[in-house]
Amino acid sequence: MSATHQIAVIPGDGIGPEVTDEAMKIVDAAAETFGFNYETQSYGFGGDMYLATGDVLPDSAVEEFRSFNAIFLGAIGHPDVAPGILEKGILLKIRFDLDQYINLRPIKLYPGVPCPLADKGPEEIDFVVVRENTEGIYSGAGGIQYKGTPQEVSTQIHVTTRFGVERAVRYAFELARKRDKMKQLHLVAKTNVLTFVHDTWQRAFDEVGEADYPDIQREYAHVDAACMWFVKNPEWFDVVVTDNQLGDIITDLGAVIQGGMGVAASGNLNPEGVSMFEPIHGSAPRYTGQGKINPIAAIAAAGMMLDHLGEAKAASAVEGAVASVLAGGKIADLGAGRMGMSTSEAGNLIAAEVRRAGKG
Repeated sequence: MSATHQIAVIPGDGIGPEVTDEAMKIVDAAAETFGFNYETQSYGFGGDMYLATGDVLPDSAVEEFRSFNAIFLGAIGHPDVAPGILEKGILLKIRFDLDQYINLRPIKLYPGVPCPLADKGPEEIDFVVVRENTEGIYSGAGGIQYKGTPQEVSTQIHVTTRFGVERAVRYAFELARKRDKMKQLHLVAKTNVLTFVHDTWQRAFDEVGEADYPDIQREYAHVDAACMWFVKNPEWFDVVVTDNQLGDIITDLGAVIQGGMGVAASGNLNPEGVSMFEPIHGSAPRYTGQGKINPIAAIAAAGMMLDHLGEAKAASAVEGAVASVLAGGKIADLGAGRMGMSTSEAGNLIAAEVRRAGKG
């Protein structure tokens, strides 16, 4: 039997604890079925803790996280906490302090999931976005001077290093090779306007590709064109690599064409360290405690986490279970309160499919 996987769990705010419960239910079913051990430790960081104590995420907690094999996050966001406090203090702090330099976003339409694009199905929508996750305009460089006066000046600096760009590009090339689908990598940038930072991206992309990945076809798209093509021709894409800000935007577009936030999962990866996995939806406070939120995105994130932990068979079973349940029409609608079952019942259904996959 493999070593015990140590997982830090941050259920977070709103519906976060509910979808986290279902994600851990699926991890438990996978462990039982495929014969691995895991242990979890839960952390109460989020809006309620901040309001009660003034603490967001202490440095001591980040140091604790370094001892885990992975982190699972439910959702962050509280209606009584100003925007940015929790997002920067928890999400970005974990990403930056643990150097989770890759945000990995599969854009995959499952059979049975309605797609807003006419004449597009699962065979056309199956690609991955690799987003550089620790640099760019989100790095926090800049500030506000003369705030509240007519002379107010605000700056936010796009910080790009060749080191940061190259490791993201290399990860994306390796992924295109591993997927062995189209063996194609798109760089999405804005070289005609962001001529300094995206020149660094273009040169790194071309130089690394020519030197080390001649088997991978390189393509380029301005971000505005990429948004158009995601909608018009999603089948053109295999792996996409882009910077932090643009990646944040185009992955939400990707979520819509794969069926919505309710099925969209992500990984914040440090391939040499501790990675964090989460659904990309928010905390949806209006649905807190009602037991009617769709847990599939969190379950898919748990599947990504299992794959990262080296439990490939278990991860494949989780993805297959999600696909089977969706294709079978057992969940009537992916929207909150419209699934035709409770959050827990949806989790039970997928857990049963994972166990069935192990017996097959």
